[in-house]
Order: sequence, then structure tokens, then C-alpha cells
Amino acid sequence: MIETAQPITPQTGRALRINDAAPDFAARTTQGERRLSDYRGRWLVLLSHPADFTPVCTSEFIALARQSDTFEALGCDLMALSVDSLYSHLAWVKDIYSRTGVKVTFPIIEDPSMAIGHAFGMVDSGSSDSATVRATFVIDPEGIVRAISWYPMNIGRSVEELLRLVKALQTSDRDHASTPAGWMPGTPLLEPAATTLDAALADGEGGATWYYRERSA
Repeated sequence: MIETAQPITPQTGRALRINDAAPDFAARTTQGERRLSDYRGRWLVLLSHPADFTPVCTSEFIALARQSDTFEALGCDLMALSVDSLYSHLAWVKDIYSRTGVKVTFPIIEDPSMAIGHAFGMVDSGSSDSATVRATFVIDPEGIVRAISWYPMNIGRSVEELLRLVKALQTSDRDHASTPAGWMPGTPLLEPAATTLDAALADGEGGATWYYRERSA
């Protein structure tokens, strides 16, 4: 059993960005030892939270657990992380279950050294305070970071928006199109804008706008 997370940190020396390869790691979790590379071939939502036994984090984990089957149906797994110990995680999810009947089945990583948090840029490399760690990374089946979001510690994330984001990324990849503001499954997609004058002139015929063309889903 690996007692301490062992991340492979980015070689660039900069913060992790969209389209970077997600740093691999191995760590203890509430579901046994996990390695990030175990999730290759599936989508993954990796979430960090400031601390166990806190009100906003508890509300998020209840909401995520209730939608875990929906994520599963998308071929997407959930994994969470905080600096708390494995035993704190276990006590917390056990208490959530005893009080609400909601079972948190996705793994929660212990990261007491903040090694994973530093590797993912969830916390500044010179900081010893984990209170600001509340980040979300959507990682595709190839292990590439496709989306990143950050929230302050007093604002809970929207699970519905996380689901929408995963669906939008999957749809965009499959259909080679973009999704407009507020896109929902079944609504029109957007064609890529023309990149040559001839294509722009052709796309503008019949009243169409060359830089904004919808496509039926």
C-alpha cells in the first residue's frame, strides 16, 4: 500500500492548463488505493474540497453522490480530494450516510502533504494553507485536462453544470462542433467559422452568417 501520494509533476514549471496531460499519482482513498492512470479510457471529474465535516463540502458530496449514476451513464467517474486523512474521510462519509442515508461511493483521496494539490496547481507551491483548495478538473479518456473551474470556499459547485459540461465536451468531440452559451443536449450546435474568404462568402449565401452557423443536434 502506498501511504503517501506520489505525483508526477508537470515538467514546465507552470500551473496546469487546459489541454495539458494530467499528472499521474497513486494515493490511498476511501475505495482503496487508486492511481489516476487507472481511469484511462473513461472520463473523470477530479474535485478538491477544503476540508471534511464542513457545510458547503457536505452539500456538494451529497449532491454528487445522488447523481453518481448519471455520471456513470456518461462513462464518467468521480474522484475527490482534500488534505484530510483517510480516517477523517471515512468518518465523514460514514456520518453523512448515517444522517442522510446517502452513500458516497466515489473515492476520496487523502493528500495531507498537499503533493497532489501542488502538482495540479490547486494550491500555491509556497502555501501551507489548504483552505483555498476547491477546484474541478475534467479529464478525458486520454488523460488530458479538458476543463478547469475554481470556486471560493464559501460557494458550492453546481452538479448540474458539471454534468452539462461533460455532456458538452463529449458531444463536441463526437460531432466536431462547438456548443453555444447555455447549450443543453438536443439543442443546436455551432459549426466552425470559415477561415478563408471563399468559404466565408459561400457561407454567407442565403442569409446565413458566415461566422455563426447553427447545426441541428
